[in-house]
Amino acid sequence: MESTPVSLLQRLSDNSTEDDWHRLVDYCTPLLYAWARRAGLAGAEAADLVQDVFLILVKELPRFSYNPAGSFRAWLKTITLNKQRQNMRRQRPANAHTDGVQIAEPTIDAADEFWETEYREQLSRTALEFIQARFSQRVWAAFWETAVVGRPAAAVALDMDLSVGAVYASKCRVLKALRVELDGMLD
Repeated sequence: MESTPVSLLQRLSDNSTEDDWHRLVDYCTPLLYAWARRAGLAGAEAADLVQDVFLILVKELPRFSYNPAGSFRAWLKTITLNKQRQNMRRQRPANAHTDGVQIAEPTIDAADEFWETEYREQLSRTALEFIQARFSQRVWAAFWETAVVGRPAAAVALDMDLSVGAVYASKCRVLKALRVELDGMLD
């Protein structure tokens, strides 16, 4: 499937297919699960929160209008935070306390840089999986060794019997495809 997340979001609000929904699930499930675990939820509770968020997305995305000035990540985070808080309130009476001390409602810290880091890393990993098939094994290996492993282009060129320019070109081609794939998602 050759589409960017922005076009995916647009299709989900217009003429979505089952493949579009599967792709959204592929992008968001690991991220939402990590956010839920970070909020202190156990495995089953975290999975329930993820499922609850997807139920909201199924209802809301058909009405969603992508705004390049807005942030899908912020919207997704807000939905997750609100659903997590709602679940916590439902599980515990409003006046719950122990020994006269009010029990704090656990929340996901919206200001925590974890949100940003985890979001970017998870989307990048998923996008890399999607785009890898577009490139030859040699181009992918040159990209991986320089961009991910961090090896110098000259060393990779020597090992792969390529010119340094070919290594840089491989890295640039993959990074360009990654930027296109993530267009609008890393705002």
